[in-house]
Amino acid sequence: MEDLLKQKKKGLQWIHKAILLAFADTMVVAGSYYLALLLRFDFVYSSIPVEYIQGYLWSMPYWIVSTVVVFYVCRLYHSIWRLASVAELRMILTAYVVLIPVQVIGGIFMHLRMPRSYYFMGYVLSFCLTTGIRFSYRIIRFYASRIAVADEKDDRIMIIGAGSAGQILIKELINSQKLHTRVCCVIDDNPNKKGRMLEGVPIVGNRYDIPEMVRKYEVNHIIYAIPATTGKNMKAILNICKDTGCRMQTVPGVYQLVNGEVSVSKLRNVEISDLLGRAQVKVNLEEILGYVQGKVVMVTGGGGSIGSEICRQLAAHGVKQLIIFDIYENNAYEIQQELKRKYPELDLVTLIGSVRNTHRINSIMEEYRPEVVYHAAAHKHVPLMEDSPNEAIKNNVLGTYKTASAAGKYQVKKFVLISTDKAVNPTNIMGASKRMCEMIVQTLDHYYSTEFVAVRFGNVLGSNGSVIPLFKKQIAEGGPVTVTHPDTIRYFMTIPEAVSLVLQAGAYAKGGEIFILDMGEPVKIADLAKNLIRLSGLRVGEDIEIKYTGLRPGEKLYEELLMDEEGMQDTDNHLIHIGKPIEMDEQKFMQQLERLKEAANEDSDKVRQMVKEIVPTYQMKEGKAV
Repeated sequence: MEDLLKQKKKGLQWIHKAILLAFADTMVVAGSYYLALLLRFDFVYSSIPVEYIQGYLWSMPYWIVSTVVVFYVCRLYHSIWRLASVAELRMILTAYVVLIPVQVIGGIFMHLRMPRSYYFMGYVLSFCLTTGIRFSYRIIRFYASRIAVADEKDDRIMIIGAGSAGQILIKELINSQKLHTRVCCVIDDNPNKKGRMLEGVPIVGNRYDIPEMVRKYEVNHIIYAIPATTGKNMKAILNICKDTGCRMQTVPGVYQLVNGEVSVSKLRNVEISDLLGRAQVKVNLEEILGYVQGKVVMVTGGGGSIGSEICRQLAAHGVKQLIIFDIYENNAYEIQQELKRKYPELDLVTLIGSVRNTHRINSIMEEYRPEVVYHAAAHKHVPLMEDSPNEAIKNNVLGTYKTASAAGKYQVKKFVLISTDKAVNPTNIMGASKRMCEMIVQTLDHYYSTEFVAVRFGNVLGSNGSVIPLFKKQIAEGGPVTVTHPDTIRYFMTIPEAVSLVLQAGAYAKGGEIFILDMGEPVKIADLAKNLIRLSGLRVGEDIEIKYTGLRPGEKLYEELLMDEEGMQDTDNHLIHIGKPIEMDEQKFMQQLERLKEAANEDSDKVRQMVKEIVPTYQMKEGKAV
């Protein structure tokens, strides 16, 4: 009802504006032709013959009515003239071209006899004045807003990129009534553009001029408006920008520019992911669609950071039925509601339960018969698992064994384990548990027709428990930002990127493989902290301190993605590689696994020693297991 009233109000406002504009046009037409008559006789009214005065009065009603009708037909009363541009000018020109035959026919019908200069001058004056009225509002508003903002100095903007996206943003920023902004200058690396103007804003230099121009124009807000740029190029420019202390935003991707979606409302803050220096990961959607489209797919841990993103991408790829399985009902509920809103036609099943529960897992597999299973359920926090190793074993190792065994029993076609780089030469219980998960799927692949595979990747930006949310919270609280060691390095990828590669890796699965995702160049955690502080508009060491706390139990300075014993095999996607399975005594491993199960269920303090026997690179922490 409220929306209906708003629409009605807007409709009435348009009618009022249209009536006022039509009245103005009436005055313009009458005044223009009267002025033309005066001009013909040198502004001496007494010199104008009576028949010309009578001709003017006789013809004017027709002139006015025909003009208003033609203007209405040409939609000159429908445009938003505060945003008037070339398109509106073309509409006016069209209207005046149509008016020529209309008024000629009218003059002949009325047997009008007037000086030839009267028609020409009246036509030109009328065109100029009607055009001027329509564009004057935008012109006055443009200069008034610039003056007002110049006084306030609220938000002084630098646009990087003198292309289409930059032009669209400048026009919207100038025309906006709600934003207290002034676009001061534009930066572009094309030397031919320097010194030119873009929508009235000067193009003042290239990327290397950014710090100087920020100072010169007192810029406090930088918008990166080059949606088609490469990762490394974007990183280089943003690295220059972040040292200026300005607030930083960027436009969406190039596909949104093509769709006309670039606007102030679509801007987002520059994130750490923009500074990774890597182009957006691309996947072969046809390969993904080939094995998940029209299939029943189950995601364990479907409410977690990785699991929920798997669900999002699967829902977008047209699965027949999507089963979300998670022990945490709040997480499961959130992704359930999100997918219901976005994909109302999706056959979505949300189930609560634990991968530790053999009966629960088996009953779900038996009832729903999933064809593809993504196993993302796991405890992943390194320090917590060091203090609770039995729980890590119960959930990660035994949960994976029970889920994978059920998948094999009920003839799931593909089982994809989400693993981690911490499984390589693990120095902590979490990494060791994930290495044993990889060993489980490699072993079970020999016993069932199911294609069991593992996908291993590094840290994902923004996942639950990762450093980025922690750093953001610490910055919001005023610091300090805690980093374990100044030399700690990690591989990073965004959650959507990692998941899209996981989905494609599943297409390559034949059984027994460990897929390794190319994470790009490793990044120092300390550099991430510094960049995040700067992106928040703060200064490192002055506004926010960085405190080094020392490596946590089981933590490495760096993470590997591949063991020395594993070979490397390429796939069609250069970002996905296959590690050669390590030879192992599967019978012995299964016996060790059975003993580990008994020890974990008894909360034995022998678990660490047993893990070390199975995974020799695990470095034990002294202390009692709980």
